[in-house]
This record gives sequence, C-alpha cells and structure tokens, in this order.
Amino acid sequence: MAALKLDFSLSKSAPDPRRSGTIAGRDLEGELVPMMESEGIGLMVWSPLAGGFLSGKYSRDGAKEGDNRRATFDFPPVNEERGYDVIDAMKAIAEAKGVSIARNALAWLLLQKAVTSVIIGAKKPEQLDNNIAATVVALTDAELKTLDEVSKLPAEYPGWVFEFQSKVRGDQLKQEPRGA
Repeated sequence: MAALKLDFSLSKSAPDPRRSGTIAGRDLEGELVPMMESEGIGLMVWSPLAGGFLSGKYSRDGAKEGDNRRATFDFPPVNEERGYDVIDAMKAIAEAKGVSIARNALAWLLLQKAVTSVIIGAKKPEQLDNNIAATVVALTDAELKTLDEVSKLPAEYPGWVFEFQSKVRGDQLKQEPRGA
C-alpha cells in the first residue's frame, strides 16, 4: 500500500516515467527523452517489443497472419513500413549473432541512455528466458549505427528546414567560396 501511495504521489508532482518505447517507435525521443535526460529522470519502458511486432513473428510477407495478438489487437501503434525496415536490419544482425530478433530489440533498448528499466511481458517461459537473455547481447558500434539509422525518426518541422537550408547553403559555398 505504501508503494501505491508513493507511486500515486509521485505521479502528481513529476512526469510519469513509464512509457511505451521501442526501436520501431522512437517517438519519445522528440521531446520527452531530452526533457527526462535534462532533469535526471529515468525512463521505464513498457511494451518494448511493440505488442509482439518485434518478436520475430512478423515480416512484410506474413504480417498479421495466424494466431497472434496483433491480428486482433494492433497495439501499440507502429509505423509498419519503418518497423519492417527495422525488423529486416535486426534479422541480419540476429542471424549473425545466433540470437532472436526480440533479443536484439531489447538489447538495443537497454543500451539507450534514458532507459533505466524495461517492463517485459511473456506468455511462455521460453519467451521470458529469451527476453532476459537480451541483457547479455553485445551490439557492436557498427550494429548500433545500423539500427539507429534504420529506426531514426523522420525530421520534423522546423528541423528538416534547417537541414535543407544548411545543405543548400553548403553547396553554394562549395561552388563560390567566400572572398573568391
């Protein structure tokens, strides 16, 4: 009961640190994660496999087929095209390491600076074992770069405008250096 009271009282005065966050849905990184990092607040992620989307059961070819949760309850929402790009990249890394896609997804998440804890859910003991084994997966810098690139959020306004203007101006300066 004291823990419930403490949790309740904290939720009234501080941001709730529990959020859905995955490599296939990095929306938290736009505003929430920078704020949490600046304030020294850790992020407790729920549904780190996006409701099973990152379990290894889904692909572009066989999306939402068979007896699975997402066939009838597609939650949390995932940008599926970007998600399948992520799955494709994780599959190659997983096969090279001899681990599951789910284990890779969790390993990536556990390496994110803001993440302090991950709430996993499993129906079967072997799923739980696989999820826990993610704590010992070592992703290389090159693998992290690949996963970060394929899963990064698209630039939002005004960010994409600054990027575009910088490129255009940079190209102009290459053609006509100042003082020439």
